[in-house]
Amino acid sequence: MRVVKRNGVREPFRREKLLGSFLKACEKRPVPIEVLENAADAIVAQLQGDGLREIPTQVIGARVMQALETIDPVAYVRYASVYRQFQEVGEFIEEIESLERRPELNPRQPDFFVP
Repeated sequence: MRVVKRNGVREPFRREKLLGSFLKACEKRPVPIEVLENAADAIVAQLQGDGLREIPTQVIGARVMQALETIDPVAYVRYASVYRQFQEVGEFIEEIESLERRPELNPRQPDFFVP
């Protein structure tokens, strides 16, 4: 698999880089490394299951955000701020308010409505 960056550059997909994104977002948060490794493995399996040779970074980033939302809300906002390139404090506030309005996700509870 190859990753297509926003600027069009293509590079080989590396699980280590994906895991690094999780680690950076969860730095100094009470999240066990095993949880992050499992999330990275799940994303890798999803991407492989999609059968695409090239994957835009936007797809990977969206999946990381989805995983972080269930793992740690603070890490989610950290990652979202970089991924969505927040420029103002108001964007942080909007994202946090949006997160607070969403139903609480429990990673141990299956979601029967996901296609």
